[in-house]
Amino acid sequence: MKNKVVIVGGGMVGAAAAVSLAKKGAEVVLIEHSPINATKVLEDNNIDIRVSAINRFSERLLDNLGAMPLLRATRVAPYHRLSAFESGRNILSFDKSEVNATHLGHIIENRLIQASLWSQFPGLPITVKTFSTPARNIQQDTEKVVIVYDEEEIVADLIIATDGGRSQVRKLAGIGVTGWQYQQHCMGILIKLEAPQQTETWQQFKATGPVALLPMHAPYANLIWYDRGDTLKRASQLTKPLLKQAIFEHFPSLPGDFDVIESAVFPLTRQHANDYVQGRVVLVGDAAHTINPLAGQGVNLGFKDVAALTEALDFEDVGHLSNLNAYQKRRRFDNALMMSTMDACYFGFSNEIRPLRLFRELALRLANSAGPIKAQVLKHAMGE
Repeated sequence: MKNKVVIVGGGMVGAAAAVSLAKKGAEVVLIEHSPINATKVLEDNNIDIRVSAINRFSERLLDNLGAMPLLRATRVAPYHRLSAFESGRNILSFDKSEVNATHLGHIIENRLIQASLWSQFPGLPITVKTFSTPARNIQQDTEKVVIVYDEEEIVADLIIATDGGRSQVRKLAGIGVTGWQYQQHCMGILIKLEAPQQTETWQQFKATGPVALLPMHAPYANLIWYDRGDTLKRASQLTKPLLKQAIFEHFPSLPGDFDVIESAVFPLTRQHANDYVQGRVVLVGDAAHTINPLAGQGVNLGFKDVAALTEALDFEDVGHLSNLNAYQKRRRFDNALMMSTMDACYFGFSNEIRPLRLFRELALRLANSAGPIKAQVLKHAMGE
């Protein structure tokens, strides 16, 4: 039986892959440069500005991996409605009642998702290793693959790269990427909101880029502000009172008064690996694809990768090429389609040319009243 797997990167997607494969009987070595104390993270009150909109597919995966029950006991915020606005008018909305669901998804802090998965490691065949320097070489043949660090060489049957958009493993495997950096940047703003628990997440589209509210566990919420990089750089340098004033000027009315807690700016990048597989090396999550975060689909796509890879592998030989290629065939098209859809939304809503704007408004009005079609779109977004 050839089932030793090295996973490089212990974030949300890497940790999910480790638990999923270990539960199937693989011997997992997880390499993470910043190991965490899962119990401490789950119990502390430090609020993470980084959040994810977890859809129903990802929720089921986290349930199957034993993580979701822990998350439900911490700071999760189920949302019941998604709305889109332009010029102050509601142009599209989805509600849980349209698909007879209790909720559409959850807004959850990234560090809590990661910790809930790390808390599953005890009792599973998972060994966590950390090295002082990045991997410097990968060597492989048809029977095995070796990842080389200054301190150690690890022989495995499969290497899974979950080390993010700047993946060192992808580089060492010689896998190229295509993509670009968008003109806009994104600012996340953590606020403490004087309002009851919010259950609606919304976006308002503007010529300079959308703004959005993600309702976190009360009293917190996350504001998302897309704009030119220089505009957001100036905003990031404002004092908290002045940033609050900028929010009043740039965002629709919020459901109550608020305090600014923290903010961060990051560039928007679209990137897709030319291949997901090179011999016994496979890419998963952001190492394979980074997507415009407009609809919060990034980590959900990564979790779909994990589920598809686990299903595709033969646990008599986890690195069997035909199974890895089956994973690539299943996931690469789906990811490319979602990336193209997000690009169409990004460019469509960032353009104020009058004929395009009129077509956009007509299309959205039709979509909003399209009954069964609308319900199917919503189910797809939920991962159903």
